[in-house]
Amino acid sequence: MSSILEQDSAFYDLAQRRNVLFYHKGYFSHNIVASMGEVVRLQLEVAGVDGPTRRKLFSAFVELSQNIVHYSADALQPDSQSGGAIREGAVCIRKDGERHLMLCVNPISTADVEHLRTKLEPLRNMSLEEIKQAYKVSLRAETPEESKGAGLGFLTMARDACAPLEFAFHPRADDPETTLFCLKAII
Repeated sequence: MSSILEQDSAFYDLAQRRNVLFYHKGYFSHNIVASMGEVVRLQLEVAGVDGPTRRKLFSAFVELSQNIVHYSADALQPDSQSGGAIREGAVCIRKDGERHLMLCVNPISTADVEHLRTKLEPLRNMSLEEIKQAYKVSLRAETPEESKGAGLGFLTMARDACAPLEFAFHPRADDPETTLFCLKAII
């Protein structure tokens, strides 16, 4: 029993040393995201994060969490049941020098990898002005058929980030139909 407690303590210490401001691995729903949002907002305020950066971090937190709720392949409760989806993923906010890292991981269908890659890859090479222009165009455009939101999430994060969004896809050896999608934004 003590080795488990030592591991828990080591995890806590590691989170402290890595300047983790918020971390959640588990299930996400609209209600859970709303509750976590209150905690994130307060945690950022208590940590002394300035107002404009807090807004960007909070916005990225909401976008990443909604991505999990809408698109994670691991659903505890599917969309069709009352109350919306409850899906699995992880979100982390940590301070790294003067910047903050937003990290997100969630399982997606392997069949969706290329579609997601084609949405994200162009953002790596776009200037801030090109991202802002694409954002404005997307605001006026019809919502993409496959989208469960307005289709602005990645553009919003790319606009608010101080470096290009980083992403990776890791096929799961135990389940070839599922791939882990990892996204990092530096704000």
